Amino acid sequence: MSEENKPEGFKKSGGNKKPFYNYFNQAPKTDNKDIVFGVQSVLETLRAGKEIDKILVQRELGSLEVLEFARLRGVPVQKVPTEKLDRITRKNHQGVIAFVSAINYAKLENVVADVYEKGEVPLILILDRITDVRNFGAIARTAECTGVHGVVIPTKGAAQINADAMKTSSGALNFLPVCREDNLLMTVKFLQNSGIQVVACSEKLSKNIYDIDFTIPTAIIMGSEEDGISEELLRSVDELATIPMAGKVGSLNVSVATGVVLYEVLKKRL
Repeated sequence: MSEENKPEGFKKSGGNKKPFYNYFNQAPKTDNKDIVFGVQSVLETLRAGKEIDKILVQRELGSLEVLEFARLRGVPVQKVPTEKLDRITRKNHQGVIAFVSAINYAKLENVVADVYEKGEVPLILILDRITDVRNFGAIARTAECTGVHGVVIPTKGAAQINADAMKTSSGALNFLPVCREDNLLMTVKFLQNSGIQVVACSEKLSKNIYDIDFTIPTAIIMGSEEDGISEELLRSVDELATIPMAGKVGSLNVSVATGVVLYEVLKKRL
């Protein structure tokens, strides 16, 4: 390739020096296949019924048809500075970016009904504001391996289920139903009314997880990486349990902690 035909970032630095290609002058690649941008593109994605994790809208924009469609579909919308949108894509986003989910969400009531109809003992995992994508993927992988029937996440404040989550889950998200709920407190009440005990697991609690009867229908709540399970959820559950710790470090990574609890459930159900 002649020098004049080479892309700008790959031209020689000049002079009689040895050829040097200036890779560092290139702008970082930020576009990815998990997003849709532009008003019409996002509208068509909503109209097509595609699953969308969230929509970011430029804070300065006024009323948009996108906002109404998102409200009708129950898709979270966040108003942000235009600088944040520019960091996500360098293309003409027109002030609107949608994050498309890599999965189709399931309805919790259908998951629970299906488990009972099969004559199985329900095991549901509730993730309260787990925001790290790789933690979520690792948890999903463990959940599928241990027989969890469904994972519940909140509509707002949850990790985006994108290609990274799919990869970290090693494909488990293709088989594990994920349910997105607006109100986890109402979700807990629904599960309790469905004959399922709800157990909150945290290092701050007193009862040992090994003393819990996991052979009965159970839903387990694991809390966020930052501040654990919310106080209102802790007050609503049937059991409060902790993983015993022998070392000097006071807590486990949430994906590791979830694995410990789920394998205790599996052990008691074998």
